[in-house]
Amino acid sequence: WVFWPALQGFYLSLTSWDGLAAPKFVGLGNFSEMVHDEVFRTAAINTVLWLLLFGGLSAALGLGAALLLQQERRGIGFYRAALFLPVVFSLVATALVWQAMYQPDGLINNVLGAIGLGGWKHAWLADQDTAFYAVIVPALWRQVGYVMVLYLAGLKGIDPVLYEAAKVDGATRLQQFRHITLPQLRSVNAVVLSVIVIDSLRSFDVVWALTRGGPYHSSELLSTYMYSTAFQSLRLGYGSALAVVIFVLAFGVIARYL
Repeated sequence: WVFWPALQGFYLSLTSWDGLAAPKFVGLGNFSEMVHDEVFRTAAINTVLWLLLFGGLSAALGLGAALLLQQERRGIGFYRAALFLPVVFSLVATALVWQAMYQPDGLINNVLGAIGLGGWKHAWLADQDTAFYAVIVPALWRQVGYVMVLYLAGLKGIDPVLYEAAKVDGATRLQQFRHITLPQLRSVNAVVLSVIVIDSLRSFDVVWALTRGGPYHSSELLSTYMYSTAFQSLRLGYGSALAVVIFVLAFGVIARYL
């Protein structure tokens, strides 16, 4: 039962189907069409860029937060909870909050004006040059707390004796991080990478709620293009082919860690 929907999706990727008439087998025609599809190329490039920026920043910020908050100190639980809180919110709710903040008269532009940076005011979601990066920020805001928790769990599993021995040998904090912390977090890194890749390639909710892939496909991802193609243009065969591409990309990245 687990593999049946995937097999059916792969079969549909080899057909031309509008959801009403019987599917018409076209072989690799849908995949051949992608080669000449400019929107697909834009969505693929944006997806790779999203994976690099969203993945790299969420891993770096999550690890940094975990390192800062790993020591048990008074009030540390508050900061951990504050960073993890966005994870509890749905992506749609998160997107709606940030959409209000990104409005021309929203919080971000008002703050910029208040601190003397009025020249930086912008229609963040309506500009092709800023829409893609503006959409990444809410996704990062939600993801960092989750990655932080994964790294906190990994840091708790490192034997303190290793650090004590390194201090006796005169190792600096940077050397301890490079030669003790990072190697000990190898298994956690594999989990974090898998989570980030999967979340990156299925980042649909926040993008769709904020820009629907616009303006002019500047924030289009493979996931949003798949949805609009399959359920708005009713090209379910081509949409299924896009889903297969997403699966291949995700599996290709995380296969070595499975």
